[in-house]
Amino acid sequence: MKRIGVFTSGGDAPGMNAAIRAVVRMAVYHNLEVFGIRSGYRGMINDDIVPLESKSASNIIQRGGTILRTARSEEFMTKEGREKAFNNLQKHGIEGLIGIGGDGTFKGLTTFMDEHPVKVIGVPGTIDNDLYGTDYTIGFDTAVNTALDIIDKIRDTAAAHERLFYVEVMGRDTGFIAVDVGIASGAEYIAIPETQTNIDELREMLAHYRKDKSSAIIIVAEGDEEGNAFEIANKVKDAAGYDYRISVIGHVQRGGSPTALDRVLASRLGAAAVEKLVEEKSGIMVGEINWEISEIPLKDAWERHKTIRHRLIELARILSM
Repeated sequence: MKRIGVFTSGGDAPGMNAAIRAVVRMAVYHNLEVFGIRSGYRGMINDDIVPLESKSASNIIQRGGTILRTARSEEFMTKEGREKAFNNLQKHGIEGLIGIGGDGTFKGLTTFMDEHPVKVIGVPGTIDNDLYGTDYTIGFDTAVNTALDIIDKIRDTAAAHERLFYVEVMGRDTGFIAVDVGIASGAEYIAIPETQTNIDELREMLAHYRKDKSSAIIIVAEGDEEGNAFEIANKVKDAAGYDYRISVIGHVQRGGSPTALDRVLASRLGAAAVEKLVEEKSGIMVGEINWEISEIPLKDAWERHKTIRHRLIELARILSM
């Protein structure tokens, strides 16, 4: 193998640039030419492909977002679009692909690999931390710390005004961010898609807390089965006697300079992805389990279900009393 391509796809995550940097530098170390594919699969179809050198990755490890940009592509979902993308890769002599993203990125890579003779490696980059086969995904730690910093400030004003705050964090399908943020912020309740949110129990719990607590924080993952923060607050209303407010943290969780943990994780996984291609491996995702580099079939990463550690939910409940 002489030439490889790297791209980011789907939602951006802090640490993607650190992963790109690691791919470029490790490729140079192995005497490989590396190309950056801008705007994900859309750029692959539109031939937005540029050579990257070691200096291309200078001064990006601390930057949020992705220098290669990211986009979603309806055209890549068609066989004709994927054929066009493959022809562009061939034109540049690209033999191996490293895709940094989440489940949608990996689904696309799996189909692409099945249809065309190109080696592919997935690098887990998503704030949701919902990919099977790795303890953490790139961007998760930063997203949690970004949300936590905001919630700590909300806690100050909640205490000052003796209010209840419903704080909505990202998590359309999973509650990984909500659980970690909830424990770290000392939240009184965490509502996530993986567990049933009982509105009557929540009202009773808040009524009990009102006797001893002048303020409270409820963390709501946006995909909770009872609804978002506004919907849950409307169902609970003022049963507990709290004056309440609602804060939606939103896309600020995707941005910002990555934490040290995310920079190190991204560096390790980006470098490992190149080494797997050098070893002629394909169709796998590189991850980290118990601080060691791991690899699993790419299909397993998005097809198998990563579960919330329910002992953490129980811990949060006990510590909130």
